[in-house]
Amino acid sequence: MAKPLVAIVGRPNVGKSTFFNRIIGKRVAIVEDTPGVTRDRIYGDAEWLDYHFTLIDTGGIEPMKEDIISQQMRRQAELAIETADVIVFLVDGREGLTASDLEVADLLRRSKKPIVLGVNKVDHPKYADAEYEFYELGIGKPVIISSEQGLGLGDLLDEVVRYFPRMGAGENPDVTNVAVVGRPNVGKSSLVNALLGSERTIVSDIPGTTRDSIDSPFRWNGKDYVLVDTAGIRRKRAIEDESIERYSVIRSLGAIRRADVALIVVDAKLGLSEQDVKIAGYVHEEGKAGVLIVNKWDLIEKDTHTMNEFKKKLAADLAFMDYVPMLFISALTGQRVGKVMEYADMAYEQNCRRVSTGTLNDIVAEAVSVTEPPSDRGRRLRIYYATQVSVKPPTFVLFVNDPELMHFSYKRYLENYFRKSFGLDATPMRLIVRAKTKEEQTPR
Repeated sequence: MAKPLVAIVGRPNVGKSTFFNRIIGKRVAIVEDTPGVTRDRIYGDAEWLDYHFTLIDTGGIEPMKEDIISQQMRRQAELAIETADVIVFLVDGREGLTASDLEVADLLRRSKKPIVLGVNKVDHPKYADAEYEFYELGIGKPVIISSEQGLGLGDLLDEVVRYFPRMGAGENPDVTNVAVVGRPNVGKSSLVNALLGSERTIVSDIPGTTRDSIDSPFRWNGKDYVLVDTAGIRRKRAIEDESIERYSVIRSLGAIRRADVALIVVDAKLGLSEQDVKIAGYVHEEGKAGVLIVNKWDLIEKDTHTMNEFKKKLAADLAFMDYVPMLFISALTGQRVGKVMEYADMAYEQNCRRVSTGTLNDIVAEAVSVTEPPSDRGRRLRIYYATQVSVKPPTFVLFVNDPELMHFSYKRYLENYFRKSFGLDATPMRLIVRAKTKEEQTPR
């Protein structure tokens, strides 16, 4: 089941970022040694009472201000609210109820989302009665907290997870969720309609026509799927293009986290933009199966080498996910649309694939015999054994004498060897290197 999304919302300086950092601990930014993959720091993974969820930190909402910066921050918060499953509304217990708090509360009520009200900065007895005036917001019982001191956070999180689906509930393992993601006006809705065989979503040349994520159940080849057409963002003259792209990525990330497969749609005429690479990077970081859909291929003048040249260019721009399968289509004419679900199925099947421990260790031994592990100052890397610990994506742990001896190039060699040996050429993969302790024994 996908991780629920929890948005932290409120006016400026109520302690949203302090709350965010306190809940997720030190994992504010994702660090990865894969070149070309970056990630905004507004998302962080957290856990409470065995529930795993994702926090979204937003900029402060100032309803009374109309300057460009305030508009951008408000828009960012509105998009976080749209994608969230639960909203944490933070207010300042020291400052008390303000007109801006009332405006934000009105905005949140219109979202129809579950809201947990946290009265922050209550870390002294003189603020003990701070909660009572916030009943006027009409949102429910306030929870007294101090993000700085870590007080009351457990009570607030108890309320948050109460709105999560029970673990295992609501899951249908026989349904595959397919998110269609990409920049505005690359043909996402046209692709969805072509796959469904009907005008399920509005198609227009105007970016931003799709305003909400639209779920469309359908059957293909005897299997059940849900297609999610993600919203685009309308351009506003007062907002710079860079901000528009950031908002679009916020929407796309929410859809990617919920998906089993992501169809990354790009415009063949425009090629890959920085935003396309960001969206693809999110798919890679989340470990999701992905297919790069190059749409509007009918508009490209071609010769015998056009497609190969495109593939080389795309592979260079997406070097961090060189495994991703590519499909060149035209949603308008129907060219190769029939192959989209074949590719999606293939990528998802590999994303879920398990390898037995015996087979895995045989392949490790074979790889080591072909290319000897590296050594450093007389000490050679030794791989004692390996095991697969999870799927989605396939994740393998290698137990070694010293992880520091595992050079990046040799790790990459093993990954490629695994891909070739296990047929995992269309899915992300994780290789984790750990030191074998004395207590650990080689599995049977």
